Amino acid sequence: MAGALLLALPQPAKARSQPAPGFAAALPAPPPPRAADGSIFNVSAGYAGLAEGRRARAVGDPLTIQLVEQLTSSKSAAGKTQKNGAVNVVPPATGIASFLSRFTLNASGTSSFNGQGTASQTSTLGGEVAVTIAEVRPNGTALVKGEKRLLLSQGQEWVQISGIVRLGDIDVDNRVPSTQVADARIEYSGNGSIGRASREGWFSKFFNMISPF
Repeated sequence: MAGALLLALPQPAKARSQPAPGFAAALPAPPPPRAADGSIFNVSAGYAGLAEGRRARAVGDPLTIQLVEQLTSSKSAAGKTQKNGAVNVVPPATGIASFLSRFTLNASGTSSFNGQGTASQTSTLGGEVAVTIAEVRPNGTALVKGEKRLLLSQGQEWVQISGIVRLGDIDVDNRVPSTQVADARIEYSGNGSIGRASREGWFSKFFNMISPF
C-alpha cells in the first residue's frame, strides 16, 4: 500500500550526477575530394566573401552564447470568509411544551476563514558558453549546441545549452545573447561533495512526500 502511494505521488526533479549526452561539438562534413582543375583558388579551403567576413554560418562553426538570463516572478493571494447565524425560540405558554415556558431556546453558530499566501522567485544566470552550429535550416536559422565542463578539486560542474538562433542575429564577434535563442535549453549542474551537501537527503524527501502538512 505504501509503495503504491509513493508511485502515485509526483516525483521531484532529480539533479544529474553526470552531464547529459548530446551536447558535444558538431563537426562539419568532410569536403569532397577536389578535382584536379589546375586552379589555385579553392572555395573549400575556408574562403569567406568580403560581405560575410568570418561570421559563423556553416555546420561546425563556433559562436558564443552570452548568458543574460534574469527571471523574476511573484504571486500573492488572500482569502477571507466569515459567516454568523443565530436562532431564538420561545416555547408556548400552554400545551405539551409549556414546561419550557420559563426558558428560551437559543442557538448560534459562527464560522470564519482567513488565508494568505505569497510566493516569489528570482533566477539569474550570467557568463558565456561557446557552442557550435549543428544544423543550418533553409529559413535562415541554425540549431546550436555546446557545453562547458569544469573539473574542480571538489567535483565537476558543467553548463549545457542548445537552441535555435537566427543567423542574422550573430554579430561581427560571433556572439548572440541568450535572450535571442529560441527553444533554449540551459542546464547548470554539478556533482561532488559540495553538490551532495546542498541537496536534501532521501530520508527527508520520503517524509516530505507523505507529510500532509
